[in-house]
Amino acid sequence: MKEYKMRRGEYLEDRMPDLQGEIEEYFGEVTGTEAVNGHELYVVEDPDNPVFERIVAGAAAYGGKKDRLAVHFEERDAEDVIAEGNAEAASDAVEVKNDFLEAATGRDAKSRRDSMKRAVEDDAPDV
Repeated sequence: MKEYKMRRGEYLEDRMPDLQGEIEEYFGEVTGTEAVNGHELYVVEDPDNPVFERIVAGAAAYGGKKDRLAVHFEERDAEDVIAEGNAEAASDAVEVKNDFLEAATGRDAKSRRDSMKRAVEDDAPDV
C-alpha cells in the first residue's frame, strides 16, 4: 500500500469530493470496502482494465494531519497480458494510474517520485 501526499495547501476532499465516484470512473465499479491499517478503503474486485486484478484505494486520515491517498494496485504479469493480445491495455494501465494519481494529488509522476525519495531519506537512521 502506497500513500500519496497532496500538493502544499491542497486537500484530497477538495480535489476529489466524490472519491468513490472518481475511483469508479478511472477503474471500474467499487464492489465494497476493506479496512487497511485502520482506514476504510474502497475495493474494485474486477477492474475495467485487464492488467489490474484488484484495486484498493481511498483516503487515509491521520487526525490533525492532512488526509493522504492510499492505493494498492494488484497487477497481472505484463507478459501474460501481452500474450493475450492486450498490449494496448498494458500502456493504458500506466496512463490511467498516472492520470488518477495526478488528479487526486495534483502532482505528476516525477513530483510523486521525488516526494517519496525525500520521505525515505528523512526516515533514514543517522549513522
